[in-house]
Amino acid sequence: MSIVSKLPAVGTTIFSQMSQLAAEHHAINLSQGFPDFAANPFLLQRLAKHSAEGLNQYAPMPGVPMLRSQIAALTARCYQRQVCADSEITVTSGATEALFVAIQMLVQPGDEVLLFDPAYDSYAPAIQLAGGTPVHVRLQAPDYQVDWSLVSAVMTPRTRLIIVNSPHNPTGMVFSQSDWLALQQLVLTHQLYCISDEVYEHMVFDAAQLSAHCFAALAARTVVVSSFGKTFHVTGWKLGYAIAPPSLTAEFRKIHQYVTFASFTPAQYAIADMLQQQPEQVAELGQFYQQKRDFFAAALATSRFTLLPCAGTYFQLLDYRAIAAEMTDVQFCQWLTTEHKVAAIPLSVFYQQGSADRIIRLCFAKEQHTLAQAAEILCQL
Repeated sequence: MSIVSKLPAVGTTIFSQMSQLAAEHHAINLSQGFPDFAANPFLLQRLAKHSAEGLNQYAPMPGVPMLRSQIAALTARCYQRQVCADSEITVTSGATEALFVAIQMLVQPGDEVLLFDPAYDSYAPAIQLAGGTPVHVRLQAPDYQVDWSLVSAVMTPRTRLIIVNSPHNPTGMVFSQSDWLALQQLVLTHQLYCISDEVYEHMVFDAAQLSAHCFAALAARTVVVSSFGKTFHVTGWKLGYAIAPPSLTAEFRKIHQYVTFASFTPAQYAIADMLQQQPEQVAELGQFYQQKRDFFAAALATSRFTLLPCAGTYFQLLDYRAIAAEMTDVQFCQWLTTEHKVAAIPLSVFYQQGSADRIIRLCFAKEQHTLAQAAEILCQL
């Protein structure tokens, strides 16, 4: 008995592959994007409290009202945008669910969706499952800036949606105000919808923290996706949220209710408490990760790697051509993991058609001693 695969070209993600290889070879895992340090003790205490008090059953489908209220307050603090907790905010089981639901909502069979390569690997499969066609616009090393004239040139009458990601995984690029304005103009001119993947929104270095929320005409046609897992170092809780205008939110919830219906109830209450009682944990996140970026960069200063710019996220790109230009990035990451016990992600897997660049991605959301140990090994190559 066999079935026809809806995703015939898709296998196990590179993140699972590299983490498994790292475990098998007892390597320092800088591949998958999760912290190796504990979450805030207050957050964990509130989770235990709410669970012990019996808040363990289904949450309301849109999310716990207290949490949605705090999300509205956070959005106002960060971006001066007023959103309605009842009609514009939906809590999801991670940002990946929010992205999937938003794509299913907005994409019809035959639609084209613009993506920027290198791109997070969940976008294209979700588009294909909705019957759409991903159209990939390649960003170029070392700064991965968007050429908006090139984006305009690939537009067709079938283009319906554009997906942007700032701060950008995997490159660490961050949109400037001119980028956001160019995006807004593109969306308005062609009457597109937009999904703005902003899961690293509070990890911005050396620049202003901007968002689709900051541009009213753009926000009116956008689903903004955010992640508590990234912000509060609890990726395993799988809690995110989507903010969209009421008409889009109503359609979003029609699909969301049949995907997960509701998400991790006691964690929703715990995060609501965190946002209300310790708002500085969000406000100080950029500085927290900038210190880690700077420490890791300084530790790699004597290495033969070339460090690419990192303006946001918790990922650092390294060019390894001076070490092993003859190896593809996949080969290099396998060799680095098995022979030198440091696991990384090859950048080529984020492209539709691969990449000949010799660049890898390392995660610096790690304890200082972990970064120091990894850097010592990398400096010996």
